[in-house]
Amino acid sequence: MLILVPTAVERTVLADALGGSLGPADRFELIGFGPIAAAARAAQLLAERRPTGVLLLGIAGSLSDACRVGRAYQFRQVACHGVGVGSGVDFIPAGRLGWPQWPGDNSGGSGAIGEEIALSGGPAAGQPAGQLLSACAASATADEAAVRRQLFPAAVAEDMEGFAVALACQLAAVPCRIIRGISNQAGDRDPARWQIEPALRAVADLARDTLEETD
Repeated sequence: MLILVPTAVERTVLADALGGSLGPADRFELIGFGPIAAAARAAQLLAERRPTGVLLLGIAGSLSDACRVGRAYQFRQVACHGVGVGSGVDFIPAGRLGWPQWPGDNSGGSGAIGEEIALSGGPAAGQPAGQLLSACAASATADEAAVRRQLFPAAVAEDMEGFAVALACQLAAVPCRIIRGISNQAGDRDPARWQIEPALRAVADLARDTLEETD
């Protein structure tokens, strides 16, 4: 299993919390902050490591009451916001314009990929089965978060790297799972209200179960 985390802060807490849950063949790697670094680094690691599966861990912002601050969730699907035309309520995803982000491989590889990618695994019992929304920038205000909920009504949380990693995995035909801990409400930029460490500890608990399941 290739375990990916965006930042050194996330890696430090998660590596300590997971401890002996990692198998001798599991690898813990940084992918960088944001979708561009994450896509490039994930593709590089997939080519080098050739893992049987990928597990992306880290924090995210809540877009729904279904995702509570300080808790962690595994998502069934990841979507992309920001690739297309316009901004705010005028945003139109590229796929809706007839331009999929990946047109597909005529040689029999991956099919066309638009704004949504299905993930491996799924929510644990009692968890929301919602969608994770990836964007180049986190919501700066509650109003901006509300617009994203309007554009992507299935989304329950937002991050910045999930779709990039899932796309790299899709092209490499490697199963991808994403677990995110909810550190704050999307649009809340006051760190005094954030719960980064409790969210990451919750991620570790859920990741431990996932690693045992995949082993």
